[in-house]
Parts: sequence; C-alpha cells; structure tokens
Amino acid sequence: MTARRVLPLIAAALLVVLTACAPAATTLGQTITVFAAASLKSSFTQIATAYESEHPGTTITLNFAGSSDLVTQITEGAPADVFASADSINMAKLTDSDLAEQPIDFATNTLTIAVPPANPAGIEGFADLARPGVKTVVCAPQVPCGAATAQLETTTGVTLTPVSEESSVTDVLGKVSSGEADAGLVYVTDVRSAGTSVQGIPFPESTEAVNRYPIAALAASRNPALASSFTQYVTGSLGQKILQESGFGAP
Repeated sequence: MTARRVLPLIAAALLVVLTACAPAATTLGQTITVFAAASLKSSFTQIATAYESEHPGTTITLNFAGSSDLVTQITEGAPADVFASADSINMAKLTDSDLAEQPIDFATNTLTIAVPPANPAGIEGFADLARPGVKTVVCAPQVPCGAATAQLETTTGVTLTPVSEESSVTDVLGKVSSGEADAGLVYVTDVRSAGTSVQGIPFPESTEAVNRYPIAALAASRNPALASSFTQYVTGSLGQKILQESGFGAP
C-alpha cells in the first residue's frame, strides 16, 4: 500500500480515537442560570448540587430574590434560562408575554410567624401581630408572601400595621433574627432553614393562603434542552424529595 493511500486511513483512525476520547457535548461545559424565589434558596442549592453531580461538566448558576423582582429583571432582558416563582401570579406575567414556556407546579408553601428565640412580645397567634406596640414585619404586597399576608388579613378580619414591608421573605426573616422586629410573617420553610435563630409560631388560619410554586424554562434560554432537563429534575423524584425534606408541600 502506498503512502498516499495509508495517510488518509491514519488520519481517519486518529479522528475516531479523538472523538471517542472527547467528553460528550451534552455533558461538558454547559451552564444555565436559574432565577428562583428567595424562599427556595436552601432547597434549590441542594437540588442544583445534586444535578451537577449527576451531570458532570454542567453548571447551574442560581439567582435568588423576590419573585416580582426576578420577573422585572427577566422582562428587562436579564440572561436567565429557568424561572421558579413562589406564586402563579408572577409566573403569569411571563407566560402572558410569551417569555416563558408552559409552567409546572412543583411545590406548595404556607406562612407562619417567626419571632426572636425569646419571643419578647409574647406572640401566640395571628391576631397578636396587630397589637399596639408590636413591631411586625411583612412582605410587600407585590411579593408572593405579601399577597398571602393580605389574603390572611381579609380572611381573618385582622388588619396589620407593619413597621416595614420587605421585597423578599428572606429580608423579613433577617429583621426578625437580628432582633429589629418582634415578629414577621415568613414561610414554614424559612423557619425550618433558619435553625435556632428564630422561633416559629404556627397559626391555624395559615391554611387559608397556600402558595403554589410553578417552574418553567424561559423562551430566551440559551440552552433550552438543559433548561428543560433541570426543570424536569426539580419535578422529579429527587427534586421532590429535597423539597419535601425542606418543609414544602406537594404540588
């Protein structure tokens, strides 16, 4: 066999070897950015870590904030691939504008009262939050936890006069754990993740305002296949296990 005929065969063989040794394109060097409600910080951090472990070479970048703030960022062009909201109202702002694919509910959550560990104001129930002199902090109405608070005020007939309205539930929790507030309305999952820095005061009226959490891949995703894969992972068995261990209810 002449050199002219042998060289192309060698080149072809090398190409086969190099292709076989190269990591699969579907598993290496892919990144998506997930915008998620602040109340999902602990559980989504665990889910992203588990996903990356099962998909070597994949990076899940997380951005947590109040759902309404995240919607504003997305509509203004912030690069994001997946959105997980703490309510359907904020998700609808994106689906109505064709900025998100069809969402899937993946969890539920309810409010509880968070107080400093010593409970200095002696809070025992929802009505106590309206007592004169009690420094209560809640979420702003446009935030899902604030909308749930407003719904509870309507249901119970108790009108709150908060000393401040925060843009995310984690900000409410921070003011309680630091002692700046006597009490705050946060999610059950927030009290669980806060450990001993706050005390949770459950109240029966909380079941009157249940927030459903939807997740969707975004229409402008730079990697729609990976965005869809992560979304399915959240709604799958391991994602659901992590969420329920964090205190979230079934969707």
